[in-house]
Amino acid sequence: MNNYYAVIMAGGVGSRFWPVSRTSYPKQFIDIAGTGTSLIQATYQRFKDIVPEENIYILTNEKYRELVKEQLKGIQDHQVLCEPVMRNTAPCIAYACHKIAALNPEAAIVVAPSDHLILNTTQFTKDVSNALQTASENKVLITLGIQPSRPDTGYGYIRFSDQLLGNGFRKVQQFTEKPDKERAEAFLGSGEYLWNAGIFIWSAAEVLKAFEQHLPEMNALFDDAKEIYNTPEETEFLTQNYGQCQNISIDYGIMEQADNVYVLPVEFGWSDLGTWASLYTLAEKDEHENVVVPSGSAILYNSSGCMINLPAGKKIVVKGLKDYIIAESNNTLMIVPRNSEQEVKQVVADVKSTFGEDFA
Repeated sequence: MNNYYAVIMAGGVGSRFWPVSRTSYPKQFIDIAGTGTSLIQATYQRFKDIVPEENIYILTNEKYRELVKEQLKGIQDHQVLCEPVMRNTAPCIAYACHKIAALNPEAAIVVAPSDHLILNTTQFTKDVSNALQTASENKVLITLGIQPSRPDTGYGYIRFSDQLLGNGFRKVQQFTEKPDKERAEAFLGSGEYLWNAGIFIWSAAEVLKAFEQHLPEMNALFDDAKEIYNTPEETEFLTQNYGQCQNISIDYGIMEQADNVYVLPVEFGWSDLGTWASLYTLAEKDEHENVVVPSGSAILYNSSGCMINLPAGKKIVVKGLKDYIIAESNNTLMIVPRNSEQEVKQVVADVKSTFGEDFA
C-alpha cells in the first residue's frame, strides 16, 4: 500500500447546484446529501481505507486552500495542490502525477472527483484496490464504469469490447460524451455500454508516458520541473508556468486517445451528484415522491415529485406543485421545474449579470 496514492479533484464551483453551491463555497464543501459530512470529507474518508493517509493529495484552486485544510483535519500543507488558474482536468492531473512520480517512481495512483456519492463503500474499496493492483502490474490506463440503470443523457458512456485483461477488466472500444435520448436508449439496450464515472487508475510511469505521447507540450512543461517538485521553488514554478497549459480535459486529452485503456464495470451505489435531479434520484422520498432536505422542514399539500433543499432552521409550505426544485441559500431562493434543471448554469449567469458576483 505504500506505493498507492490518491488524488482528489476539488477545484470545481458546482454551479448546477446553485443557489446552495456558490463560487465562494462550492458543493464539495457542503453536506449536499444530508449525510452529516461534506462531499469532500466523505471522499477523503473513503480513500483512507485504500491508501496511506499521507499519500492522499487534494487538487484544488488557490482560493479553496483554507477550506480544504479546515474540512480535512489530517491533511498537511504539502498535500494540498493548488492551481494558480483554472485549466480543466488534464493539466492538474499532469501536475499531480509528475509530483508524485518525483517522490515515488513506483507509484500507482487513483484520481477521483471530490463530489461523488458512494453508497457501498466496502465494494468501492474492493474495486479501487483491485484496479490499483492491476495498474501496478500492467501497462494500462484504467477507468471505472458504472452499470447504467436508465438512458441518462447527462453522463458520458464507455463502450467495452470482449477483450479481457483479467479480474473483470475489459478493453475500452469507444468513449461517447452525453448522447441524445435515442442514442442513450440504444446504448442501454445493447448491454455494451457503461457510464463514465470519471475515476481513473494508473501507474505513474504509464500515465506520464501517455502524456508524453498525446499531450507532449504539456508534459514537457511539467517534466522540465521534475528537480524542483517537493521543494520551496515548486510554487513559483506553478505561478509562472501553469497558465501556459492547454485548457483540456483528461478524458479528451488522454483517455480517448490512448489505445491501452481498460474499464472495470462496477456497482457500488454511485452518483456524480452533478445536478439537483441526480440528488433527487438517489434521495429517500415520501409517499408522494417528494424529497425534503433537511427532513421535516416542509409541509406539502397536493404536491408530488418535488426536490426541496433549505437551510437549517428554515420552514416552507408548498401547495399544488408537481415536479419542482425549490432550493434556498444565502438569502436567495430558486423555484424551477425539475425538467429545466440542466438550465441552472444559465440561470447562474443571468443572476451574476443582474445581481452581481456575490449571488453567483
